[in-house]
Amino acid sequence: MNKTKIEWTQYSWNPVTGCLNNCRYCYARQIVKRFATGNGGGKPFVYESPDAGPYPAGFDPTFHTYRLGSPKNAQKPGRIFVCSMADLFGPWIPQEWINKVMESCLSNPVHQYLFLTKNTDRYVAMDRCDLLPIADNMWYGTTVTGEGGSLFISDRHHTFVSIEPLLADIPKVEVEIKVDWMIIGAETGNRKDKVVPKLGWIENICNQADKNNIPVFMKDSLIPIVGPDAMRREYPEGML
Repeated sequence: MNKTKIEWTQYSWNPVTGCLNNCRYCYARQIVKRFATGNGGGKPFVYESPDAGPYPAGFDPTFHTYRLGSPKNAQKPGRIFVCSMADLFGPWIPQEWINKVMESCLSNPVHQYLFLTKNTDRYVAMDRCDLLPIADNMWYGTTVTGEGGSLFISDRHHTFVSIEPLLADIPKVEVEIKVDWMIIGAETGNRKDKVVPKLGWIENICNQADKNNIPVFMKDSLIPIVGPDAMRREYPEGML
């Protein structure tokens, strides 16, 4: 588990790496290209030792079981972004992997664990089977870009939405939503077709959040668009 430069969290923890969403703007895939120590074969891999390197199967789904105990090594309680280098809830991830990650979270309750996925159907399916832990320190997020997708909304769990990268205007971010938090960020990097959000897109999201009393956290990538004085760094009540 590492301290991270991701503004809205304090640590990133990657017991699982790799993703098959194939997002054209994916920062994680670019990082893996630089540090991969091997190539996968399109199937899930399990490694029980760090000896093979950080990404022994490239960007294919990989379970690093030796990392499961990392949260207990943190010096003090904090916010942990779980699987910043993967989509833990993708349909390609074995349920056993998710269960073991959740067990580790529940065994180390001093931290707050934040998850993000584009595959909210997995949240729903797990919730129906009582496999999605209900706890004050577990936060289930949805990644939205303005290109479709549905939010995970629940009266039983803490939920949030990360609108990053913001690729298009979102006229209505499900105004009836009862998520606890909204994060907004622009695409970073130097991709040829990189999208720079318009100010109006951001203002529209903020207005909807304000109407629903949802705190907003803007990432540094928005400073060139909204200006430093308009940046918002709001957290939900009770978050570390």
